[in-house]
Amino acid sequence: MEEVEVIVAHSERATLRVGGVFLKVDADRARAEVEAAALALAPVPTPEVRWHEPPVLALAALRGTALGRLGQPSTASPRAWAAAGAVVRRLHAAPLPPWPGPSPEGLAARLDDECAWLVDNDVLPAELVRVNRRIAESVLRPWTPVFTHGDLQASHVFVDGDEVTGVIDWSEAGRGDALFDLAVLTLGHEEHLADVLTGYGADAGVDTELIRAWWSLRSLVAVRWLAEHGFDPAAPGCEVDVLRARL
Repeated sequence: MEEVEVIVAHSERATLRVGGVFLKVDADRARAEVEAAALALAPVPTPEVRWHEPPVLALAALRGTALGRLGQPSTASPRAWAAAGAVVRRLHAAPLPPWPGPSPEGLAARLDDECAWLVDNDVLPAELVRVNRRIAESVLRPWTPVFTHGDLQASHVFVDGDEVTGVIDWSEAGRGDALFDLAVLTLGHEEHLADVLTGYGADAGVDTELIRAWWSLRSLVAVRWLAEHGFDPAAPGCEVDVLRARL
């Protein structure tokens, strides 16, 4: 008899595996609709949609394993990381999705709120927050929007050998800054940034300092959410260590 395996579960969403099918349950119907639409539009490998009955999305399991996981060394080859970079470039070259994404103004307001919360509640040292906020503010500039995944963690990219077999978790997809996707993919895996950019293409003229600035912004705004949903941003190699590395 097949068992139900809980992959992740918190107050906003849950993902269960039953045999070869993943069941994603999302309390936010709009976010679930975005994921289904993005899966249909993205010109990159994605899981097969078995069925979609809001709030549940059923997806076929992907071949292979995750490219990496935050806080753990990646066992994937440099060629696999380069292949992931090439997939991201293909996504960014695709037509824009019809729905919007984050704006620099909205991100600035969120950064203000999260930095104030971190300091006011003594979650992180004020100097650590100050330095990373100064770094993070450089990404708050106009950008040319592309089709972004929006949460392109290494654990959301599956590989088999050196081949990308699929990209999962598209609920944050939308129009955004290409460098944000590259930053999230390499967050905590700085040693693979050069491999990803090799696959992405030297002709793209990627500004690696802005990628590092996105690491700071992503980590600053994630700490509270992670802590409130049962995750530990202070675990070795995770968000707090990313922030400390910028000092």
